[in-house]
Amino acid sequence: MVVNVARETLWRPEDKLPIYEATDLTQGGGLARIRLEDQLYTLRITRAGKLILTK
Repeated sequence: MVVNVARETLWRPEDKLPIYEATDLTQGGGLARIRLEDQLYTLRITRAGKLILTK
């Protein structure tokens, strides 16, 4: 007797999201400005390697 077991593949939305390197955004520095419509935000890489996004 042959039993077919279907493997369930879980699709997660984050699997389709683009990935950006923070150091590419900051061009090797520690700061970058990001515009969203008419608002400007500042992305900062801390000495501890964390990201801070401020308006």
